Amino acid sequence: MLYPNATISLTPAHRRWLVGCVASLIAGWLLLHLIFPDRTYWPYAQSPNLKPDEHPISYLIDRAASDFNRLLGSRSTNLKDAAARYRARRGRHPPPGFDAWFKFAADRDAIIVEEFFDQIYHDLEPFWSIPARDIRITTAAPSDDPTLKIRDGVATAWVARRGPTAWRADTWSDLVNSITESEDVPDVNMPLNTMDESRLLVPWEDVNRMMKAASTEHHIPLDLVDVIDHFQNATSVDVDEFPKIEWSRDASRIWRLYRATCGPDSPARQVPESQELSPDATEYFPSEWPRESYQGYVANWTTASNPCTHAGLRGLHGTFVQPVSVRISKNLVPLFAGSKTSRHNEVIIPAAMYWANQERYSGGDEHGMPWESKTDGLTWRGVASGGHSDESQWTHFHRHRFVSMTNASTVADAETHDGKSLTFRLPSPELYSIMGKEKVSEWIGSWTDTGFIDLLCAAPETNPFCPYLDPYFKPVEKVPMQDQYRYKFLPDIDGNSYSGRYRAFLLSTSLPIKASIYREWHDFRLFPWLHFVPMDNTFIDFYGILDYFLQRDHAAKHIATNGQEWAQQVLRKEDMQIYMYRLILEWARICSDDRQRIGFVKDL
Repeated sequence: MLYPNATISLTPAHRRWLVGCVASLIAGWLLLHLIFPDRTYWPYAQSPNLKPDEHPISYLIDRAASDFNRLLGSRSTNLKDAAARYRARRGRHPPPGFDAWFKFAADRDAIIVEEFFDQIYHDLEPFWSIPARDIRITTAAPSDDPTLKIRDGVATAWVARRGPTAWRADTWSDLVNSITESEDVPDVNMPLNTMDESRLLVPWEDVNRMMKAASTEHHIPLDLVDVIDHFQNATSVDVDEFPKIEWSRDASRIWRLYRATCGPDSPARQVPESQELSPDATEYFPSEWPRESYQGYVANWTTASNPCTHAGLRGLHGTFVQPVSVRISKNLVPLFAGSKTSRHNEVIIPAAMYWANQERYSGGDEHGMPWESKTDGLTWRGVASGGHSDESQWTHFHRHRFVSMTNASTVADAETHDGKSLTFRLPSPELYSIMGKEKVSEWIGSWTDTGFIDLLCAAPETNPFCPYLDPYFKPVEKVPMQDQYRYKFLPDIDGNSYSGRYRAFLLSTSLPIKASIYREWHDFRLFPWLHFVPMDNTFIDFYGILDYFLQRDHAAKHIATNGQEWAQQVLRKEDMQIYMYRLILEWARICSDDRQRIGFVKDL
């Protein structure tokens, strides 16, 4: 029983305990304020307080928040901590200049988590199996590809032929020079892939051998006097004749070359090697839940975007049907690019489109109205890209399939033909229950506004129309990015490679629904179901995804808000600089003689 006028007597021990608790609370608050000075909210994720239900997406949303919080717990807030986490994760000392890199990142209020940079080490690890001198020779060899050369703190894009994509090399040069304005960056050569398409397909057996050889390079010298704290000869070459790299332009071999990069036990290696596509695209469309999904929905983004696991993409993605441009090597050579698939061997750098920040892809500085003011539904606009489609194989292209699946007339036609269209099959109700929808066509037509602004016909003189596509698609008016933000849901689909709109969608107040087979620099800092909604590359789960979020508006808003707030912290231009700076330090070490002994040890 409590008495309102009673006084409480505390013993000296109780007083000391109470004072200690208060002091701890104040110290904790001050620590958070120092770590997050510019943010008024705690950055750890929370679930959107969903009502208990058995829907698999609800489970995936809860799991994403837990996984994200676990990762943020490993954030580094000082140099000693960052260097220790580096050694624990990478198995070697950080590269020289790591202290300057950390200060550069900290001065820009970066959230520094070692796992954010995993893509760098995934890409660079095989090069530890190649002698540094051989790498330097390859990067110095004359080439039709542009090369980014850094000398004495100045980056220059060397371009042999100034084609329509040369601007990407210039943009990457600008990115590096924005770093060298204040930082001492080592001299290196970085050959660039400015094509849309990825180009290096090294067979799995070769990469496996290289990775085993590279693993022998992992060691941390016990005696610090053995460590060299500077780079050595990262650009010097002494050779009479440069090696010649063989490039294939045979588009008919794309799938065969890609399949060879998959592991021997992978689904892609279990299907025939035949280059011939079945005329019926729906033969590749799944009839059951996608492999390794959770009750039909993406549970592992890495697996879901891997064509080795999802061999049906051979006939459902333009990359494997008929790329626009083809120039492929089966050898591991240095080549830096803005994106690649999981099995290509380029080294990823922040895409030039993101650094250039062109308004047609970003929508400008404003990123949309408040969620409650948006239109319920989704919009998508684009050209019929994804490869070079023609009359014989356009039904196999991913963008054509997505526009078809979101078109009420096409879906209605499928409903009258046992659920089958030219590009897709309607998923069985047993797989994805669209609540209370007798006709998907009527339902989808009330929520979607999608279409091609140009059919990119094989007969270019007919564009934006196309004789063999006109019966199925009608070009629609272009919708500026700023106007697309009026919708709650923004699907993002691959083009010839990655989508240049993705960063802008994440920064917007709308909810990105993402399908892609391409990797980008930021992948390890974004969590599906927390920062964006992942979608299978067949789009079989699309109707289920849309139905779920239309019924749970608060969950959609929660992910959209989480994604925007997180993107504003980790997808800034400053974060691109930090990623590129770190990559250059690692590349300079790989290109240096005696690289096993090179490292940063000032913290020890």
